[in-house]
Amino acid sequence: MSAKNMDRQGRWRSVTVAFRVSPEEDMLIDSAVRVSGLTKQDYIIRKLTDREVVVQGNPKVYRGLLLEMRAILDELRRILEGQTVNEDLLTRIDLITSVMIGMQKEDGSL
Repeated sequence: MSAKNMDRQGRWRSVTVAFRVSPEEDMLIDSAVRVSGLTKQDYIIRKLTDREVVVQGNPKVYRGLLLEMRAILDELRRILEGQTVNEDLLTRIDLITSVMIGMQKEDGSL
């Protein structure tokens, strides 16, 4: 049994929830977590409880975006060599685009 942890609202988190995903789904979840700046647990809880995931720009988010952009660049280079476009790549690009748009200031800069 896992150790009890207290959340920000003072509730004990003593229940473990687990489920299986495909390697592709795991990659998409990890990508979304990296650019959200949240822990995987907090990200999944917010998504499952239909709460909004608000990305606050910070060094962790910047690093996550940098890693994702590097991975996308590698995929785009692979596509240039004549291979097909992976649907997961398009999903990741859409996710990063929405995060970047959400992080823009009023004047259009990041």
